[in-house]
Amino acid sequence: MNPRAADASAAAGLRPLIAYLRVSTERQGKSGLGLEAQRAAVCTFAEAHGYRITGEHVEIETGKGSDALARRPHLAAALASARKAKCAVVVAKLDRLSRNVAFIAGLMAQRVPFVVAELGEDADPFMLHLYAALAEKERAMIAARTRAALAVKRAQGVKLGNRTNLPVASRAGGASTALAADAFAARVVPVIAAMQTAGATSLRAVAAALNARCVETARGGEWTAVQVARVLARGGER
Repeated sequence: MNPRAADASAAAGLRPLIAYLRVSTERQGKSGLGLEAQRAAVCTFAEAHGYRITGEHVEIETGKGSDALARRPHLAAALASARKAKCAVVVAKLDRLSRNVAFIAGLMAQRVPFVVAELGEDADPFMLHLYAALAEKERAMIAARTRAALAVKRAQGVKLGNRTNLPVASRAGGASTALAADAFAARVVPVIAAMQTAGATSLRAVAAALNARCVETARGGEWTAVQVARVLARGGER
C-alpha cells in the first residue's frame, strides 16, 4: 500500500486535536525539560481516546497575569488552527494554559474547546473553571505565607534587600527559598505517597510516574530518583 494511503487509512475515524505545550523559561525550552513529558501525555491521551494530533504549538512564556494571551503568540496560533480545523486544543495539564481564573474564562470565551489530558475528556468548562480557581487559591496562599514569613524576618530586624547587610539579606533570601521548597514538598509528597501505594515502590519508579503525569519539579523540569529523595526528605518522609 502507498505510504500516504496507509497514513490516511490509519487516520480514518480519528478526531483531530491541536496540541499546545508551554514551558516557563527559555532555558527549559532549549533543554526540553518538561516539553517531552507534556508531549508524551497529550499523545498518550490522544491514542487512548480516538484522537490524532494534527498540529503542535510550543510556547516559552511565564504565563503570569490575566492578559497573558497578548504575550502568547503560539497559544493564539493554536486557537486559530483549532478554529480552522473545527477541533479542540489539548494540553497536558490545566496550568499549561494558566493558573489564573480570569485568563481561563477569557479562553473559554474564544469558543474553542479545550481538553486537558490529566483531567480527561469529560472535564467540561465548569470543571476547568473550578480547577483553575483552586490552583489560583493555592498560589495565593503560598504567596501569603511567604510574605508573612518575610514580615516576621523584618520584625526581627533583618533588613531585606540592604546591600550593606548582604550576609543577613542572603540568609533571609534563603529562608524565603526554603519556605517555597517546603510548600512545594507539602503539595507533592501526598501525590508521591499515592503513587507508592499504587505500586511505585522505588524512587526511580516514582520519578517515572511523576513524569508520566506531567508533574513538574519545583524548577519546571523532569523528575529523577535523586529529586524524589530530596522532596521526601524535606517533607519528612522516609
